[in-house]
Amino acid sequence: MHQLTLAEIARGLADKKFSSEELTRTLLARINQLDPQLNSFISVTEELAISQARAADARRAAGENGPLLGAPIAHKDLFCTQGIRTSCGSKMLDNFKAPYDATVVSKLAEAGAVTLGKTNMDEFAMGSANESSHYGPVKNPWNLEHVPGGSSGGSAAAVAARLLPAATATDTGGSIRQPAALTSLTGLKPTYGRVSRWGMIAYASSLDQGGPLARTAEDCALLLQGMAGFDAKDSTCIDEPVPDYSASLNNSLEGLRIGLPKEYFGAGLDPRIADLVQASVKELEKLGAVVKEISLPNMQHAIPAYYVIAPAEASSNLSRFDGVRFGYRCENPVDLTDLYKRSRGEGFGIEVQRRIMVGAYALSAGYYDAYYLQAQKIRRLIKNDFMAAFNEVDVILGPTTPNLAWKIGAKNNDPVAEYLEDVYTITANLAGLPGLSMPAGFVDGLPVGVQLLAPYFQEGRLLNVAHRYQQVTDWHTRAPTGF
Repeated sequence: MHQLTLAEIARGLADKKFSSEELTRTLLARINQLDPQLNSFISVTEELAISQARAADARRAAGENGPLLGAPIAHKDLFCTQGIRTSCGSKMLDNFKAPYDATVVSKLAEAGAVTLGKTNMDEFAMGSANESSHYGPVKNPWNLEHVPGGSSGGSAAAVAARLLPAATATDTGGSIRQPAALTSLTGLKPTYGRVSRWGMIAYASSLDQGGPLARTAEDCALLLQGMAGFDAKDSTCIDEPVPDYSASLNNSLEGLRIGLPKEYFGAGLDPRIADLVQASVKELEKLGAVVKEISLPNMQHAIPAYYVIAPAEASSNLSRFDGVRFGYRCENPVDLTDLYKRSRGEGFGIEVQRRIMVGAYALSAGYYDAYYLQAQKIRRLIKNDFMAAFNEVDVILGPTTPNLAWKIGAKNNDPVAEYLEDVYTITANLAGLPGLSMPAGFVDGLPVGVQLLAPYFQEGRLLNVAHRYQQVTDWHTRAPTGF
């Protein structure tokens, strides 16, 4: 049963081939057996999962039916879950039990999804490797010596290892798409505002967006259907009708205009990855797509702009973790200043402290105009580049990452080298666009992903292209040895 996709599980439950409780117990046993190799879970919610599975079975017995009713998933551990530890991968929140459910959690629970647990992540979603977690690094099931990507590496590793069919994740600068690429999954970052951020612990509020991680575009469509929609509790959530994402999966690609940005294929891209990207383009051309070269001239400024804006927002968002109201508190503070300093110094890891300091510096008097304001101007130029490009093409295609998954610890002493792994993904966050990564092959046994970008609220188009591609390729069906 662990090899079934979300769509296959929905059909199996509807046909009464197995119950949700049977499936849930099978996957829980698999997590207990295999996850010690991966460290992909922070918390396994066995009692909750079984009770939700029994409730889903009862709903089906009463005649109810739905694609997520009884389907097992897991949540990245920054989605608040009532009464369950929500740690954000940090010592700061190791003892925090959320008093409410995030909107994403409650929407999926209402749809009947079964929560198996909370997945490991880079601390406060800051990282590209899932090595900064307080609970230790997550390992890539394709090669346990390598990283799975971050910050949603726990969700990615768990799904890739067939511990469960799908999981929620978040993307601030590529944290759904990059781990999807490095673990041979399909991962979708929706348009900013498409999925509610209420109850999702913030890293950078103008960039964060929740989305699905699964093995296929079809499964991502099902999970996004349950996650998306307007939420009055989130002031940045957009009141836009949610289409039936599954209905357009099989649309023809005849005449689809695909843009290849020339900036994506310069120095820094592993030529073996470039070859697989070109191979995926050829497959899409066979399906009727038309390809042309385009330009995104301000892409070169994306990383410096992102690493001013994101840390600046993080320094503001993380100021609430001060040892006073909730979370970690140092022992025996001598005064309030000592409480603040030691609680934050002991509760936050190195990468989080680094980004808080960078962000506080960028926002400080005398530097706001020179750094933060300039970065926001570049952000607008990047968005303008995309708007101009989408006047010429329907989707933009390129590599998801410039390199293969690297060995655990290989970039610990060079954070900038790790930041550069997000070079192709961060522009979608800066512009607020939807982006998807899909499996496109392997190099030396390690997965490679191809990224698709589309205009605002065109997630259905991305899912359609990926689904049609997955009907003529088998990269997404391959499983790592031993899992």
